[in-house]
This record gives sequence, structure tokens and C-alpha cells, in this order.
Amino acid sequence: AEEIAEKLCESVAASLVGKKLASFTRVSSTVQASMEDALVRILTPKRSIDVLRDVHAAKEQGRPYVITFVGVNGVGKSTNLAKIAYWLQQHNISVMMAACDTFRSGAVEQLRTHARRLQIPIFEKGYEKDPAVVAKEAIQEASRNGSDVVLVDTAGRMQDNEPLMRALSKLISLNSPDLVLFVGEALVGNDAVDQLSKFNQKLADLSNSPTSRVIDGIVLTKFDCIDDKVGAALSMVYISGAPVMFVGCGQSYTDLKKLNVKTIVKTLLK
Repeated sequence: AEEIAEKLCESVAASLVGKKLASFTRVSSTVQASMEDALVRILTPKRSIDVLRDVHAAKEQGRPYVITFVGVNGVGKSTNLAKIAYWLQQHNISVMMAACDTFRSGAVEQLRTHARRLQIPIFEKGYEKDPAVVAKEAIQEASRNGSDVVLVDTAGRMQDNEPLMRALSKLISLNSPDLVLFVGEALVGNDAVDQLSKFNQKLADLSNSPTSRVIDGIVLTKFDCIDDKVGAALSMVYISGAPVMFVGCGQSYTDLKKLNVKTIVKTLLK
């Protein structure tokens, strides 16, 4: 995004002022090194989140850890929710899914299929119910059956759809999830940046609680399809201050990676 490109140039320029170069050092390689440092700084988020540690901390408090997945339509929320469920299972954490997309037909069945394949319980109440209430009941159920983590699936919604954004804000205010993950497509570049900033804005504006909740982390999907067009990751972290927690890079449950900042920077500077 233009604003970030400008900030990057300013940052590189500021770091070069007054630098003395050895006689055999090329200016271009010095600029490259400064650029690399600036990119690493931007991509290293203001806050880091250790999900596994936080899950164990919640367990010690005798409550389930709640992750809510939000994003626009068709970005792969349910699929990546299932991948994260699988990742948690690999770390011996018991998971329950909550089908709170009570809006899109087929959404509950889709989640049910993932739950069956992964052999984990699912809490569902069908369609046309208030998703905030379904999520609340799911969390209560998880407390009763001793699940460590509740993964809350929500309906895809466009960032300018006021009624659906209001419903999402209600779900987050009512249930205070530990983690709100924004699922965005790596493919759409700056569109994803616009979606993320508007989601954040709407959640802040529509919140009923005195401390408004915004996006805590980002899941970038379809990361295997983008070649070297990884600028969206940079822009999203810069605009929100939220870390890219995972990148989805394929169709199966194992196709989930942690974002490696150094690798991204190398790709950007090819």
C-alpha cells in the first residue's frame, strides 16, 4: 500500500543519514541492508501471541480458551479453523468447534464434516439463531465437558454490511474471546488491507463495552498461490499492529505454517 511504501522509504532514508561507507562498500548493498532491517521491523508485530502457552494458562484457571474467526465471505474461515483444530490436536489440546455461522446455508454441515474427520465435538444449534447466544452456550458446554479450546466459526460478511458487523460486535462483546483472528486472502493484496482496517474500525465503533475489542491476529489463506506478491502481509501487519499468526498454504489439514519473517523479507527483496 502506498502509505506503507512511503513510510518504508522514510525509515530507510533516516537510517542511512550520516552513515560512513568503507571504500569498498557499495551504496546499493548498504541500502539493501537498511531496507531489510526496516521490513523486519514492520513485520515483527508490536505484540506476539503464544497460543499454546495461553491455552495452558486458561486451563489452569479452569476455563476453555476461546478463539473467534472473522473475515469476509469465501476466504477460507472454516477450512483454516479446521487446520488450526488439527494443529492444536497435535499439541495434545482438546478442541470443540462452535458453529456460529447461522447465516450461510451449508455452513453448519461444512463444519460438521470437519469435526467428524478430525473426531472432535461440535456445538451447533442450526440456522437463523443469534450467533452470540450460540457461542455463549458453546463455551458453557466446553466448560462442562472439559474442552481446552473452543473455535468459534462466524458468518463471512463484507466489512461495510452494518447489520452483520453489529451482530459480530455483539458476539465478541458478549463472549470476550481470548483471541479474535481475522482470516484474509493473501491473493487479494490491498483489498485485504482495506477489509482488515474496516473490520477493526467497525468493531471499535459498534462495541458496547468501554474497552472495545479489535483484531488480535491474522491468518493469511491461499498463501501457496501468490508467488512473490507478499506485500499484503506487510501492509496488514503495519496497519493493524496484529501479527500474522498462521499462513494457509494448501487444501489439507497439515497445510498450515507459522509466518517466517526472514523468509518473507527475502521474497520481497528478490
